[in-house]
Amino acid sequence: HHYLKKKKKFSLLLLDLEEHYFEQHTAYNLTARGPEANRRTSGSLKICSKSIIFEPDDAVKPILKILLKDCKGIGAVEERGHNPFTEGFFFFFSQIYLIKEENMVAPYKYERGEKRVTFQLEVPGKTEDIVQILLQLHRASCLDKLGDQTAMVSKIKQISINNNFFQHVTENPHMECVAEMVSPLVTNAGHVCITDCNLYFQPMNSYPDSVVQIGLHSVRRIYKRRHGLRPLGLEVFCTENDLCSDIYLKFYSTKERDELYYYIATFLENHIVECTAESYMLQWQRGHISNYQYLLHLNNLADRSVNDLSQYPVFPWVISDYSSTQLGQSPSNTDTHLRTPITHTHAKKYLVFRFAESYVPYHHIKISCPHFMYGSHYSSPGYVLFYLVRVAPEHMLCLQNGRFDQADRMFNSVGETWKNCLEGGTDFKELIPEFYGSDSSFLKNLLGLNLGRRQGGGRVENVELPPWASDPDDFLEKMRLALECQYVSEHLHEWIDLIFGFKQRGSEAVAAHNVFHPFTYEGGVDCDSIEDPDQKIAMLTQILEFGQTPRQLFVTPHPQRITPRFHNLSATPSLSSSELSPMSPSMESFEDLTEESKKMAWSNMNKLALQSCHKIHKEAVTGIAVALSGDSIFSTSQDSTLKMFSKENGLQRSVSFSNMALSSCLMLPDDKIVVCSSWDNNVYFYSIAYGRRQDTLMGHDDAVSHICWRDDKLYTASWDSTVKIWKCVADDISSNKRTQFDLLAEFEHEAGVNTLDLSPAGTLLATGTKEGTLTLWDIASPLPLNQLTCHSGKIHQVAFSPDSRHILSVGEDSCLVVTDVQTGMLIATVHAEQEQRCFCWDGNTVLSGGMSGDLSVWDLLSSKVIHKIPAHSGAVTCMWMNEQCSTIITGGVDKQIILWKPEY
Repeated sequence: HHYLKKKKKFSLLLLDLEEHYFEQHTAYNLTARGPEANRRTSGSLKICSKSIIFEPDDAVKPILKILLKDCKGIGAVEERGHNPFTEGFFFFFSQIYLIKEENMVAPYKYERGEKRVTFQLEVPGKTEDIVQILLQLHRASCLDKLGDQTAMVSKIKQISINNNFFQHVTENPHMECVAEMVSPLVTNAGHVCITDCNLYFQPMNSYPDSVVQIGLHSVRRIYKRRHGLRPLGLEVFCTENDLCSDIYLKFYSTKERDELYYYIATFLENHIVECTAESYMLQWQRGHISNYQYLLHLNNLADRSVNDLSQYPVFPWVISDYSSTQLGQSPSNTDTHLRTPITHTHAKKYLVFRFAESYVPYHHIKISCPHFMYGSHYSSPGYVLFYLVRVAPEHMLCLQNGRFDQADRMFNSVGETWKNCLEGGTDFKELIPEFYGSDSSFLKNLLGLNLGRRQGGGRVENVELPPWASDPDDFLEKMRLALECQYVSEHLHEWIDLIFGFKQRGSEAVAAHNVFHPFTYEGGVDCDSIEDPDQKIAMLTQILEFGQTPRQLFVTPHPQRITPRFHNLSATPSLSSSELSPMSPSMESFEDLTEESKKMAWSNMNKLALQSCHKIHKEAVTGIAVALSGDSIFSTSQDSTLKMFSKENGLQRSVSFSNMALSSCLMLPDDKIVVCSSWDNNVYFYSIAYGRRQDTLMGHDDAVSHICWRDDKLYTASWDSTVKIWKCVADDISSNKRTQFDLLAEFEHEAGVNTLDLSPAGTLLATGTKEGTLTLWDIASPLPLNQLTCHSGKIHQVAFSPDSRHILSVGEDSCLVVTDVQTGMLIATVHAEQEQRCFCWDGNTVLSGGMSGDLSVWDLLSSKVIHKIPAHSGAVTCMWMNEQCSTIITGGVDKQIILWKPEY
């Protein structure tokens, strides 16, 4: 466990909150009583901003801590004929703390009453300087105003930092500045230096090490952090999935923090991909990362860190049965609060009344606040240490002024804690990641701590587990399984909406009964606008102890996770069950075979081999259609012709319907008719058997840009800003009957429509306009389901993923954009080096054609091009792929048609 590391007896946790440790000196504690051998106790004297601490070399003896504000006098020991400072210096005080006696972590003991203690330095020459610093710090501690105390201490700290300026490094330094290293409940001031190769931090007190060095090549992730509600933090990770970072730094200005961040980020651009909430969402939705990993990533992106207890990672309760002997016996064992906050289980009437009536007098600080529902938060330093006290007892003693909590209020039982959260009026604790980790030490009293006795007389020892857990490791294993189960996977997005998403703030938060104290939200209070230093310090201290709401990551509903096929999926009313699970169980074996061949083809898409080239047009190729047999290939071009050719026999036919460009073509399912769209506002039906135009549909007022056909319906997109659906019975056209093209529906847009695509089940339609707007339609309704401007220019192509969950679009802004179908949320934007004109994709991997003529294979999850294939000598304008994904045909501005196959 990250708290159970071997520590020295002294730690920064012995300091008060916001206190600084300046320097240490080898010294002797002198006493006038007892045997002469015991009158000199050797140890280390620590000079701190609010106290002095003496750590004896003998670990059995207690650490002595004297608060400077409790001192009645500080001075040199004067002996006749000697320099007064050579014999040492003394403190008169009214109270002294005795800590870690017998080297045991326990509540601090203290002795009251006026006493004197004398110290002698091993190097007497430093005594005078140290006494002068102590006298200044003592004067600061006696000032009435916190602000004045802080200002005076800051001056002394600055002198101390400057005296310990950064050691010489052989590399080329890029920048140096003063900062603090942050760990739970403590900060440590020092110098930061970044060079071409390394990041260095040198603490002013050389504690716990004289220098921390991190090689930039080993850095995997960096995050900007809010610290104390201000954008001053930076956290660096050298691992992918670990909870603990390698260093957390707090700067004194946002400018310096940002300069260091961008220097490291620029270095990392060549080595790793920066992941966003949207890219992690895509990975999670498709099952590439677990629920646990996804929640860790979201916590990281939302400023949650194990180094900041006021912003510790937050995890949900996912089991609500803590009484059964086996999980699954109780109907309540799946937790329903994923769709409502833990607080929502309390009496709603009381909360709504309180929300309507509440006014917030925040101690003596006169700041008007909006109403709120809960007087406490679901995550705070006290709550985190409530769970972790058995492995982080010194942190609890630091937070609670040297005391543990009352025995009956401690984390004694998982079931009791859940019950209190469910039924109590003030307890709203969510969980922490340790409940889903692999280290169960936080549930056991391995340190043998004396945590007190409960009212029934029993000592507080290990945490009482539910009957269904045989031991702590078994408990964690079952918690992990529950977190990854199907029910939680299907409902986790509802909890994310509350904690990180669109129900975190505003009217949606009010409706979800999810409103906390305004000061817990990012931007809820501007500390820099409070002029009175006392008020500012009081505000910061109380907010940090109270807890903070995570940074909001999503402002629209979070999409649901894609769960295994054939399971019952809950969906929005606009998505039918057939849309989400197009295959029936009886087709499973056939579907599996097809899926395997597709997977194999896509995994080898980077091994595309050119089969043949055909230059049969006089202008750019605009569309490709292939007969089911694969024998005949049809293509349209801006040269106004439809061509038919085969790989073996070359060009076989050429036909022109008008002198205007043709924009696309498709084959009706019986292989008898090719349908072509034209810039002359018409759609032409060409009979392969009769070798002539069979029919013409005159349905638009401007160029027809794209067409689709499904289930005897023809979908036509036009630059006249409409998409129209026509009755188009394939058998009637093939049998040479005179066709009546009945208009079934018309979808209005605000700009010319350049592209469209039907979902695999044929119930949804996606359209892209010349102005960059993507619209999702239910074909049974004339109103759009979702609409968003996701490109800054024309959209070249849109296409649904095979599972209908996502839409990919490419545009003239050189972006590839992934949109979630259920929520209409833009979940990934990939910036390409050049404009991509056309593509095929399987939901994860994209094969696209760019302006340069290259084909690119993209891994969307990492937002990277994994392979480039030289193809055309100008822009790739169209692409066709067969159902098995084993044959690809591309057309380009260079008038060529190229046939490809993945070779494996």
